[in-house]
Amino acid sequence: MIRTRSLVSDGSRLRRLAPLALPTVWGAAAVAWKFGCPLARQPGLPMRIATSVVFLTVGTGLVLGLRRGLARELARVRAVAVATQQVLLRPPPSRLDGLALAAGQLSASRGASVGGDLYEAVATPYGVRIVIGDVRGHGLAALGAVVAVLGSFREAAHDEAELGGVLRRLERALERHLRERARDEHPARGGSEPAHPVAEEFVTLLLVEVGSDGRLSVFNCGHPGPYHLGPAVSRLPVGDPLPPLGVMPLPAALAPYTEAWLLPGETLVLHTDGAEEARDRRGRFFALDTALAGMPGETPAALVRRVHTALLDHTGGRITDDVALLVVRNDRVRVPGGGGGNQRGPPPPPPPPPPLSEGGGEKW
Repeated sequence: MIRTRSLVSDGSRLRRLAPLALPTVWGAAAVAWKFGCPLARQPGLPMRIATSVVFLTVGTGLVLGLRRGLARELARVRAVAVATQQVLLRPPPSRLDGLALAAGQLSASRGASVGGDLYEAVATPYGVRIVIGDVRGHGLAALGAVVAVLGSFREAAHDEAELGGVLRRLERALERHLRERARDEHPARGGSEPAHPVAEEFVTLLLVEVGSDGRLSVFNCGHPGPYHLGPAVSRLPVGDPLPPLGVMPLPAALAPYTEAWLLPGETLVLHTDGAEEARDRRGRFFALDTALAGMPGETPAALVRRVHTALLDHTGGRITDDVALLVVRNDRVRVPGGGGGNQRGPPPPPPPPPPLSEGGGEKW
């Protein structure tokens, strides 16, 4: 086994040095020409030109060889980075428990497909649970908080029966991350753990549960409300906002907002604030609601691509903040008058009580 590893290591080193083989041969030939060939030592302009051509050829070959080796190494590093980013912020499945989904992100960091925004959608026994969030700041520096929140959500969404329990788990995971970061960045690293996490980093997020009947349960922690695409484009009400995670503790009692619905054929668009705060050269904000008013029957993936294209056109390709979109369309079947998982909307109100007789008793 040790012998095999040694051979593999030697082969890898040889592959890395291969682009330098030809420039090395050229260099040896140039040195031999300069010091071993009598013609190279003769005075006169023709010999100086010939010597310059030899050394220029050697220099060009050396640069091209190094460039080729660096390009290969950069391609390998990019492949590893893309694979890592796709595992961290993996695209949601196109179909999930009767819902059609699509998501996409534009990162403010050049060359990165992951930044300070996060999203995830999972099917659980309690409904399809979705999270979208935005870490303070942008780019690769915010990845630690993204990892903490997404890792916790992927476990808690399946373990916690109540949506409030999922939010508590996310809060604890972020607090642990901030404490560890504060301890690592403290001048006296290695000392006791700080009493409170750093207050400079926080996460706004929207936590949504889509029930089997289309009822939405929503927690809004300082995040922009989603858009509802039905007959018209409108903001979906999500109730009173909670503080962003990491700013202050969540209240002792947590109750989600449950007065919103996603009926069959309707679409929900969750986004981060970078989508609405993007500006053009004249300082005008991007009109996300106008961009969402698109073609009837458009798939979630097509909607994400079209909005991203419109946003890049609006900003001239200069994204100053991360932008994430997650589109959910209810493709479940309508069952008129049915109950349970395919109910068209909120249940009808109960019938009025029977009228009372003049004596106050019931009329039989």
